[in-house]
Amino acid sequence: MTRDEIRAQAFAMPLTNPSYPMGPYRFVDREYLIITYRTDPEALRRVVPEPLEFDAPLVKYEFIRMPDSTGFGDYTESGQVIPVRLGQEHGGYVHAMFLDDDPPIAGGRELWGFPKKLAAPTLRVERDTLLGTLDVGPVRVATGSMGYKHRAVPDAALRAALAEPGFLLKVIPHVDGTPRICELVRYRLSDVVPRGGWTGPAALELAPHALAPVADLPVREVVSAVHLVADLTLDLGEVVHDYLR
Repeated sequence: MTRDEIRAQAFAMPLTNPSYPMGPYRFVDREYLIITYRTDPEALRRVVPEPLEFDAPLVKYEFIRMPDSTGFGDYTESGQVIPVRLGQEHGGYVHAMFLDDDPPIAGGRELWGFPKKLAAPTLRVERDTLLGTLDVGPVRVATGSMGYKHRAVPDAALRAALAEPGFLLKVIPHVDGTPRICELVRYRLSDVVPRGGWTGPAALELAPHALAPVADLPVREVVSAVHLVADLTLDLGEVVHDYLR
């Protein structure tokens, strides 16, 4: 291959057969169970990177089913998002994510800097309960539950929740192991079409694990929960802070 051919084709690895196509990426019937809980503020301070700040010691634990996504297929995801602000802009810092599919793991880490690792999350209805689980190997790391569709949530509230930006810490090493990219990235969702949203009684249990330390942000109190379904587009991101400059 010539240099020009390499430059024309190079956007992901492997060069001749990338793990994912170029975005943006459209999701249809994307389903969330989001349980917001109060945690230890000192534990949050240890993981929220400057210049992000948090106003309250809250964490959103998420279980997400994605049955139809362009380029990534059918997969499930689970993890923690911390409500933060950058100056006066409020959003969510994505702290940990666990998936069961390679293309969104590779694409998420390489493009935006999503902190994605391989595991076995699920989200399903068990009779009258919406149930989310996260297993890492044989270990049950997270269990979240909510009463199924107890009370409806207005579309305006769903749109407002999905309109807030997300923040990521993107780290890519140089070939000598030193950081080549270390950036705070902002991303947004667009073309959001809510399909429905509900709330109800909820519970969340987190268990210790050396390589999936979600319990390092312990559950002190469950504050709220929402079950929502929407079509949406995951847009590409932008750098808002470069830690190497």
